Amino acid sequence: MKLIGAGSHPDRPQVDHDLIFTVPNILTVLRFMGVPLFVWLVLSKQEYGFAVLVLVVMGSTDWVDGYIARRFDQTSKLGRILDPMADRAALLAVAFTLVIAGVVQWWYLAALLVPDAILAIASWVYFRGHPDLPVSIIGKIRTALLLVGTPLLVLSKLPVPLTEVYFVAAWTFLGLGLVGHWIAAYNYFWAILRKGKELKTDDGGHG
Repeated sequence: MKLIGAGSHPDRPQVDHDLIFTVPNILTVLRFMGVPLFVWLVLSKQEYGFAVLVLVVMGSTDWVDGYIARRFDQTSKLGRILDPMADRAALLAVAFTLVIAGVVQWWYLAALLVPDAILAIASWVYFRGHPDLPVSIIGKIRTALLLVGTPLLVLSKLPVPLTEVYFVAAWTFLGLGLVGHWIAAYNYFWAILRKGKELKTDDGGHG
């Protein structure tokens, strides 16, 4: 089974329906809800073991909701926007929490924030909101790498065997994920500019 695009039907095009209450969208909302739970477990309770479990569940739903959406024709316009927003909120909130907890340094959070801030500004300038661009393959791989690396990093802080192995594996995934994050952001930035200019050209032609 392929990991990226699993559940898709090559024989028919994917259609984003005008649906709200779908199983994938519910799973995405649950992923949103996992963020405050993770923050509470780390900062209030220092329960890193349960925090790892929450991260694993959140990461799993990211793949599962996409599979269900494609496999059972539950892709939606809302899900297309909501899903990447949930991923981004989770990654940034988790990174911010880990900085406060002393698990990672501030530069890790900055490496995530700077590209997103640039894209947010460009999106507002051209669209006054979300640009509604398809998620790129690099973006999907980036998210997967960061979602795998983060729980491994937290796991390396627990009194368990092979912490050094978890630490090295975590930063291998996170390092590759950060590189992918900047590459994806670069591609999205130019995609935003192209789409924005096309819309302005079309508006000018209809004026």
